[in-house]
Amino acid sequence: MARTTSKRSLAGVVGAETYAVWVKMLQTLVPGGRTHRLAVVVAGMLQYAAALSEDDDEEDAGEPSVAAALIRSCETSDPDDARNLLDDVVTRLFKDAGVEYKRTNSRGQGYTITESIYEEYVRWDTMPWE
Repeated sequence: MARTTSKRSLAGVVGAETYAVWVKMLQTLVPGGRTHRLAVVVAGMLQYAAALSEDDDEEDAGEPSVAAALIRSCETSDPDDARNLLDDVVTRLFKDAGVEYKRTNSRGQGYTITESIYEEYVRWDTMPWE
């Protein structure tokens, strides 16, 4: 069964102009970018979108709004919870940019940039040196 692409997008939260800039950034940065650096950039995008979000309880075809998902994701410290709430939105950002978020490491093991994004996102305010 093919996975359908979500209609949910960060563009509705941050605006079409900002979203277009983010898409262009990813088109430039992702192909040669290091995962640990890209994860911080996209986690920052999510943090910005979460700051702009207002709690609206709208449901679109059974899916919570992006703003509501962002607000709920700010209440967790578990990357898997953030992934469950936002993965379709983040993968759509990469799809809209036309870049791949799936990668293979030097040992031939597959991984995704999104795994690191959610870890950076939920630990945004954590300062381990304190």
